[in-house]
Amino acid sequence: MSTEVLEQAVATTRGVLVNVTPDRYDEPTPCASWDVRALVNHVVGGTHFYVAAMTGVPWSPDTDYTAGDIVRAYDDGAGAAIAAFGAPGAMEQMVELPFATLPGAVFVGIASTDQFTHAWDLARALGQDTDLAPDFAKQLLDNARKTLPDEVRGAEGVALFGARQDAGANGSNADQLAAFLGRRV
Repeated sequence: MSTEVLEQAVATTRGVLVNVTPDRYDEPTPCASWDVRALVNHVVGGTHFYVAAMTGVPWSPDTDYTAGDIVRAYDDGAGAAIAAFGAPGAMEQMVELPFATLPGAVFVGIASTDQFTHAWDLARALGQDTDLAPDFAKQLLDNARKTLPDEVRGAEGVALFGARQDAGANGSNADQLAAFLGRRV
C-alpha cells in the first residue's frame, strides 16, 4: 500500500472542510455525540494523531483547531501525515494504536476511511452533496466490507462503529459507506 489512499481521502475531506464556517460549529452532525466543532477537531486532530502514532512526535488530543484557521491546521497535519506514512519502512512498521497494534499499511487504510467518512459527516451536517469521490468511496466500501468485523460494532461512544444502516438502493457509494459504518443516511 502507498500513501495514495490517504492523499485521496485528504483531498476529499479538504474539499468539504473549506466550506465550514464558525457560525456552523454548534450544528449537529450524523455523529450524535459530536457537533460540527467537535467533528472538525476530530478530523483535523486525526491528521496530527496519525503523525504521532507513526513517528512518536507528541500530540495533544485537547487542541481546539476551531480557534484558528482550520484549513491551514488541516493542511499542516495532512501533509505531515502523508510524509510520515511515506517514510521508508513506514508501511511495514508496527504501529501502537489505542485499539490494536497494526502495520502502517493497515493503519493508512483505517486513517483514510476515517478521514473520508468524516468528510461525509461534515458534508451531511452542512447540507452539502454527500456523493463524494464515487470511485474512491466504492474502493473504501469494498475494503470495509472485507475487513470490518461485526465485533467492533455497538453503541455510539462505546464501539468503534455503529450497527449497519440502510442507504437504500439508490444511495451513492459514499452514502453506502457511511451506512455500512453505522450512519443513518
